[in-house]
This record gives sequence, C-alpha cells and structure tokens, in this order.
Amino acid sequence: MTEEAAHAAHSPLAQFEVHSLIPFHLGGYDLSFTNASLWMVVAAACATLFMMMGVRSRQLVPGRWQGASEMLVDFVSDIVTSNAGKEGLKFFPLIFSLFIFILFCNLCGMIPTSFTVTSHIIVTFALALILFVGITIVGFVKHGTHFLSLFLPAGTPWWMVPLMVMIELVSYMARPISLSIRLAANMLAGHLLLKIVAGFVMIGVLGIFPMAFLLIFTGFEIFIACLQAYIFTLLICIYLNDALHLH
Repeated sequence: MTEEAAHAAHSPLAQFEVHSLIPFHLGGYDLSFTNASLWMVVAAACATLFMMMGVRSRQLVPGRWQGASEMLVDFVSDIVTSNAGKEGLKFFPLIFSLFIFILFCNLCGMIPTSFTVTSHIIVTFALALILFVGITIVGFVKHGTHFLSLFLPAGTPWWMVPLMVMIELVSYMARPISLSIRLAANMLAGHLLLKIVAGFVMIGVLGIFPMAFLLIFTGFEIFIACLQAYIFTLLICIYLNDALHLH
C-alpha cells in the first residue's frame, strides 16, 4: 500500500466512500452493486427479520421479540395518529416501513467497518423527494385545486398575497431538502467525530481518556440514530397532515 493509499484509508472521510462490489454498466449508466447497496439490503433484511421474529409466535402474553415489535408498531402508530389524525392511519404501512428502514440503516452504520447509508444525501434526498411527491399527490387527489390554498394562509391582506404565496411556496418546496440534509448531516457529523476520537485511543496511557469518551459518545450516537429516524418520520406525518387537512 502506497503512502497516499494508507493516508486515505485512515482518513475520517474514508468510511463514507462508495466502492463498487459487483461492477455492472448498462447503456452508459453505472448500475454497479456497491457497498451502499449492500448495507441497504442488510438494513432491510435486519428490519424484516426483526418483524418476522416478532410475529412468529403471537401470544396473549408477548415474549421479548413480540413485545419489542408491538412496542415499535404502537410507537409509530401514535406518531401518525397524533400528527396526521386517524385518517393518516391509511398510510401507516408506508410510514412504518420508512421508519424502520431508516432506523436500521442508522443502527447498522454503527457496526465497525460497516457503511452508513443515511450519511449520503443522495439516499436521504431520494427518500424525502419520493415522499414529498407522494404527499403532494395525496393533497391534490383529496382536495383538488383547493389544495393550493395551503400556500395562502387564511386572513392574509390582499396586498400581501403575492409575498405570502411566494414564501409559502418556497417553504413547501424546501421540505425535501431540509429533511434530507438534517438526517444526512447528523449521521455524517457523528461518525466523523467517532472516527477522529478513535484515532486518539492508541496514544499510550493517555488513550484511556479518549476511550472513555468514545464509549460514551458511541452510546449517544446510537441515541441520535434512533432520534433521527423518529424526527424524519414525525416531519413526514406533519406534512401528511397538511395534505389531508390543509391549514
């Protein structure tokens, strides 16, 4: 390994590099199966296995797996009901799938030598954009052109209408951007700090202090991984409520 390659391998940013595992090109497009693809599959498989273990033996008195899966379902159901109303429960399967996928992507990223899929804004933006378009379609299907009233708060003076419409429209269009950046930035920053602190652990006796901080911050980062999945889901439910009930 050359000096440049060794330096790149120890760089805090090296953990975010996308590498091709199974090269595949079609019509000039790179459709290779990458480490990002692999860990998305792993996260989806872990989430599926978790839920299958929970419903494998349904009992009146739930065991550990069933209790954990039911708690997760009730948790997301409460988020949907509290922020999008009972009408939002029609979209519960989609929202729950979104929550558990992001949660397991975040948690799988905590495994040493793994790849944090949600640290890449292309992934988080794709998720946010698909949901944004879907919610907008729901709004137009339910309300028709009256959905456009979302961009004009009730009681707005006539002379402020153009300004308020512009502000509301820009705010609405920024939703997928803010969603994606918030999730990606939090996962990126946390993993960068973990990598940097881990580099100080090997400094003899003084490495005890970075090690202690590393252990504490690892627990905090796991909490952040769960929190960011919750925040992403919560905001999606709030946006869905706007589409279902307008202002």
